[in-house]
Amino acid sequence: MKLADADLLTAIITPFNDQNEIDYAALEKLTNYLISKGSNGFVIGGTTGETPELTHDEKIELYTKFGQIVDGRVPVIAGTGSNNTVETIAFTNEVAKIPGIDYALVVVPPYNKPNQRGMKAHFTTVANNVNIPIVMYNIPGRTGSKMLQETICELSHHDNIAAVKQCASLEEMEYIIDHKDDDFAVFSGEDAQALTARVLGANGVISVASHSYTPQMRAMYDALYDGDYQTAAKLQRWLTPKMAALFMFPSPSPVKAVLNAQGFAVGGCRLPIMTLNDDEKAQLAVALDLPKDALNHDLPLDLGAE
Repeated sequence: MKLADADLLTAIITPFNDQNEIDYAALEKLTNYLISKGSNGFVIGGTTGETPELTHDEKIELYTKFGQIVDGRVPVIAGTGSNNTVETIAFTNEVAKIPGIDYALVVVPPYNKPNQRGMKAHFTTVANNVNIPIVMYNIPGRTGSKMLQETICELSHHDNIAAVKQCASLEEMEYIIDHKDDDFAVFSGEDAQALTARVLGANGVISVASHSYTPQMRAMYDALYDGDYQTAAKLQRWLTPKMAALFMFPSPSPVKAVLNAQGFAVGGCRLPIMTLNDDEKAQLAVALDLPKDALNHDLPLDLGAE
């Protein structure tokens, strides 16, 4: 499957065991479940994957093992970006050698706060010097600076820039869809935009909520494709408050708490992200429209369906 044909990609978490090491058995179990329920692409080593808390060697091993787990069934995008252009090129080319990694996710450089000319130069220089297609990641809430819609459209014409993960307004997405290169894919990075972005002409969503609500999100898109707009809209309305709840504490601590309650045993988070305590789990459960103690049980949690 080509990236442009995927519509529901999961920005997958990194499971940890009791020794705070990456748990590959848990990762394989979760990955296979997500594919079986309708996720048709992944970002590995993104924000949700706690990339800042992983060492270089852990990332290489994680990407290698994940490529083996997915085994070509769906497209895989691996996070390689940083605020150092030279290091981004070096690491991206290292990752490009890993079988099963199809694209590299390169974020707008955080902390440095480059202007638009600097962003153009960064992405052009990276794209010119790496051996794998790149997906740009525009997330101003985390990087401190926004890549403007005009900049994205200009860069979309580069042969080695395949897509953008866009976290901004729907109006900006509309502009990008209207002015981008024909072969350039657009994905929303905002779960709540999943349905609207697709209606507007985006390829789909790179999602956190799809960890736990894959069946409902798949059903939403399938209803849209079948022309059943009422069902699609009803599912999005049902999902939206739950999507928001998964970010009520620093991500990915909420989604990990839910996955653990579902029986996936993905462990906690690495510092500086804190694993949810019992009080926070209770608050999250209420926000997810679940019983207050639902996330504190060892028995697998059934989230139900709309």
